[in-house]
Amino acid sequence: MASLIQPVVISGPSGSGKSTLLERLFKEFPDCFSFSVSHTTRKPRPGEEHGKHYYYVTREEFDQLIKDSGFLEHAEFSGNKYGTSKKSVQEIMASGRLCFLDVEINGVKSIKAADMKPRPRFIFVQPPSLEALKARLQGRGTETEESLQKRLATAQEALDYAKQPGSYDHVIINDDLDVAYEKLKGILIADITEIQKAKLKAQK
Repeated sequence: MASLIQPVVISGPSGSGKSTLLERLFKEFPDCFSFSVSHTTRKPRPGEEHGKHYYYVTREEFDQLIKDSGFLEHAEFSGNKYGTSKKSVQEIMASGRLCFLDVEINGVKSIKAADMKPRPRFIFVQPPSLEALKARLQGRGTETEESLQKRLATAQEALDYAKQPGSYDHVIINDDLDVAYEKLKGILIADITEIQKAKLKAQK
């Protein structure tokens, strides 16, 4: 039964706090979730591991996977390609864990168009405002003025899409991290309980 639990597609602009929420969820329930590891044509950054952070492949390998219909979604950012493989998602679902897919707005649209079975749940993590998001991004000290404007433009597009009826099953406004976390956990608690029961049963 656990293998049929709906995957979760989570999306949100950079600076929305999505990663912080997921880290907290995975820490509280370490045996219940797994991330779908994406493929990318970019080079590993210091400390990144193949198969853990990404599957690092050549453009030729990536293009072959596209030809073989191996991706649920794929896109190109800053000259590098990124994609979510069907095999990665299927392996996690077969393991009895809940599969998380962390994707951008175009990935959300592609996954919807792919008509996955079982249908994923779509969750959007929203900053309280674009102004608050800008302040968070500036506070990181890692953005140039150009990259900041690009991120804000991408965020505005994501916010506009989230307002459309039926775009997401749940929208979590991350104004207060504790409140946002409890909402995320509440959405998933039935699945968490089911996974934990299945694991206990398997151990007996």
